[in-house]
Formats: sequence, structure tokens, C-alpha cells
Amino acid sequence: MDQAKNLFSIFFAAFLINNILLIRFLGLCSFFGISNHMETSIGMGTAVIFVMMISSAVSWTLYHFVLFPLHLEFLRTASFILVIAALVQLEELYIKKSLPALYRSMGIYLPLITTNCAILAVAFLNIDYNYSFIQSLVYAFGVSLGYAVVILLFAGIRERMSGAPIPKLFQGYPIAFITAALMALAFLGFTSMFGF
Repeated sequence: MDQAKNLFSIFFAAFLINNILLIRFLGLCSFFGISNHMETSIGMGTAVIFVMMISSAVSWTLYHFVLFPLHLEFLRTASFILVIAALVQLEELYIKKSLPALYRSMGIYLPLITTNCAILAVAFLNIDYNYSFIQSLVYAFGVSLGYAVVILLFAGIRERMSGAPIPKLFQGYPIAFITAALMALAFLGFTSMFGF
């Protein structure tokens, strides 16, 4: 029972309390760049969930069974980036072949998942927090699901704002930054509400 409670705490904190976008401010390039339309945001959220889950599993295994036993911990950054880049390339090939419309709409932001600091941060945090394999997967799922939910909420808000009478000075990125700041304040309220 304590194990399940611990896993739920890890998931809930990663998903809502320490949201990777709105509280930790990681992965913002794709957050602002791709969230203009709901369809592309769904595609990006799904892509991030897939890459984050697989890269967390592979990087955790690589660190604990290769780098740490051989005292090669200093190679973790390079090796984690290689893992993430390989997974993104596979995912990009799959999306290009299976969903060409989504591939075109995502543009440069799909290959940018390789350099998405949120994915690399999760690989590092799993090691730094000394999570077990299951805990690292739960943490990665919480972070990636939090990313997907926030980008979908943000895309929905931005789609609604496209028809709103916004002053010319605030149109585009200025209103997007203001909206993201208000969302971050709302998510910050969860921290005190649950005592984390």
C-alpha cells in the first residue's frame, strides 16, 4: 500500500505540482511554437509522451547497468542525448510515413524534441532523485502527461483568443506570454493546496 501511495505521490507531483512547463519552465520552445492549433498540440503532446517514456527507460537502464558500473558517469549527458536523438529520429520517420499532414504541421518542432530540455531533464532527474526503474517510469509519465495536458489547455485558449478583440500591441506572442503567466499562477496554487 505504501508503495502505491509513493508512486501516486511521484506521479501527482510530476503531473500537477511541479509541472514541467508552468512551474519548472522547461520545454517552452515547443510550448509556445506549436500550441497555435489543437491538432498539432495533440500530436506534440503524444510525441513527447512517447519519447519521454522510452528515453527515461533506456537512459535509466544505460546509467545503472553500463555507465555507473564502469565508472563512466561523466558520459551521461552525451549518452542521454544520443538516446533521445535516436528515439526522435525513429518517431519522426514513423510520423512522416503514417501521418504526413501532422508531420507538415509540426514543421521544425518535431526534430526539436531532440533538444527539448524537458526530456533531458527528466532523464537527469530520475538519476538525481535516485528513483527505481518503476518510479522513474511513473515520474516520466507524470511529467509527460502534465506537458500534454498543459499544451492542450494552452492551445484551446489560444484558439479562442484568435477571435477575441485583443489590442494590436498585445497580439501574438505578448498575449501568449501573459496567458502562460496566468496559467503558471493557477498551477502554482496547487502547491500550497496539497502541501507539497
